[in-house]
Amino acid sequence: MIVKNLKELRELCEAVGDHVHLRENGKSKDGSFIDILIGMGTCGLAAGALETFEQLEIVLKKKGLNHVNVISVGCVGFCHMEPTVQVNIPGKEPVIYGRITHDQVEKLVNKVIIDGGFLQENYLIKSFRRAVI
Repeated sequence: MIVKNLKELRELCEAVGDHVHLRENGKSKDGSFIDILIGMGTCGLAAGALETFEQLEIVLKKKGLNHVNVISVGCVGFCHMEPTVQVNIPGKEPVIYGRITHDQVEKLVNKVIIDGGFLQENYLIKSFRRAVI
């Protein structure tokens, strides 16, 4: 998309503003969607992030979770914990999980998205209020 003038830029900012607010604050204006961000930098891809991404889309579709967006992002900065996944749920602070390979996806969706809990064990990397590791 090419932005041609200030009006189009403002419209674009308005259109994506709720997603940005959710990523930064864990709060959505309307509370209607969840974002899952997957680190797809070089180390993420080498560790299987593409397979994790694809499996997430399959599991979410199978479970009818149409209010969840799967978004690829660049390097998250936790190379030793790849593939990394950040879960942004309205009303909760964003959380980053590591070592979420394709075989861990269903566990993540069930525990975090459906049950509203946390993956403990060796997966939780960071909440945005305090570091876990």
